[in-house]
Amino acid sequence: MSNSDSRTAVEAALKQLLEHVPALKPLKLIAAAEVQGGRDVQLIRIVMPGPQVTKAIAPDARVTLTIRRDLLNEMIELNDLQAWIRAWDHGKFRVSGVQEYLKLIGQVVEKTAAKQKAIAAQKNG
Repeated sequence: MSNSDSRTAVEAALKQLLEHVPALKPLKLIAAAEVQGGRDVQLIRIVMPGPQVTKAIAPDARVTLTIRRDLLNEMIELNDLQAWIRAWDHGKFRVSGVQEYLKLIGQVVEKTAAKQKAIAAQKNG
């Protein structure tokens, strides 16, 4: 995907995340994504629920994701919640904003990931 397609990439990643973590679908939130590609930074505004993803500045954002374009493309290709968690744990992208939102999203993702691991272990064990 080209840099001009950052909005589409963010939308694809968000839709994948919501498929993996459906409990986040009803969350009411305005967020921003800063997609860095070389010297260029694309600013994306996200309105949830929806999601509505537009190429715009989001001064009213409660949460901001900063991610390199190559990592975003890789995460879309992998389409794996555990890959996002590993990338977060290794500091490959940043999230900032209102702590209550960050804590809520983190807890929901953790619980979903734990449930997925338990199901996978049960199938394999």
